[in-house]
Amino acid sequence: MSADAADHATQIDRKLLEALVCPVTRGVLAYKPDAQELVSKGAGLAYPIRNGIPVMLVDEARRIED
Repeated sequence: MSADAADHATQIDRKLLEALVCPVTRGVLAYKPDAQELVSKGAGLAYPIRNGIPVMLVDEARRIED
């Protein structure tokens, strides 16, 4: 797979991102492209994005500190 193809595979669709909310707080998520995760400041959780697919499971989320 070329670098461009791999880069494209890890990008997330902006429309999908706008439709997603935190499953805990129902609040907005911040997209962190460097870390490939969606962050919910209200819940203190970062949901991973794996192969371009957001994993919106609390058990898979990483706890974040303020």
